[in-house]
Amino acid sequence: MTQIFGLVLFLIAALLLIVLTLIKRKTPPAFRDIASLTRLQKAAGMAVEEGTRLHVSLGHGSLTGPHGASGLAGLALLRQVSEQASISDRPPLASAGDAALAILSQDTLESAYKAAGAEELYQASNGRLTGLTPFSYAAGAMPLVSAEQISINVLIGDFGPEAALIAEAADRENALVIGAASDPAAQAVLFAAASDPLQGEELFAAPAYVGRDPAQRASLQVQDLLRWFLLLSVLAAAALKLAGLL
Repeated sequence: MTQIFGLVLFLIAALLLIVLTLIKRKTPPAFRDIASLTRLQKAAGMAVEEGTRLHVSLGHGSLTGPHGASGLAGLALLRQVSEQASISDRPPLASAGDAALAILSQDTLESAYKAAGAEELYQASNGRLTGLTPFSYAAGAMPLVSAEQISINVLIGDFGPEAALIAEAADRENALVIGAASDPAAQAVLFAAASDPLQGEELFAAPAYVGRDPAQRASLQVQDLLRWFLLLSVLAAAALKLAGLL
């Protein structure tokens, strides 16, 4: 029964995503304001004008692990901001603590440049593997803030307490720090250390807010609809249990 329920839920989500994506191509939805993401959009434009860089820290989580979805959200956000800032003299950087994530960050940057019509400006070295353990990753990412003239540091993905080291290094350089993590310990650290922390599921909303991809926007509404579906399913199961029918 569990497998059947999971399959039904997957099919419902896929169907809703397809339908809502087609609808959102014609009528973009209105989202609630998230101050941190609004500030990121404005700051990304300012970075291009000022000739400074934007750094996206993707964390060290494996894409095949339990927190792999946060890494995919980070790659989606990297694609959006890179496409906007690809014409800058100092294009965005990405750092990762997982080999597969680092390779995908390079591929994401390349696709963003192609979409912007500036593929000749792409450099594979802008997607970097800075360490293979949590603290070696943080130690490798920290110097980038000062050495590469970073004005915006976005931490989005699977982090632990070491996220505080990257946030502190960015704060010393007066860089804007936007933090979103899947791990509760990292969320607590970033809430205190980041100038603009994102809470909970706002991590997965970031690509839809920053970009204009209809599929990303539709995915947020699918999440809301699935929450209602699960809530009603739990209430229905509880009612049937109380009635002795389950």
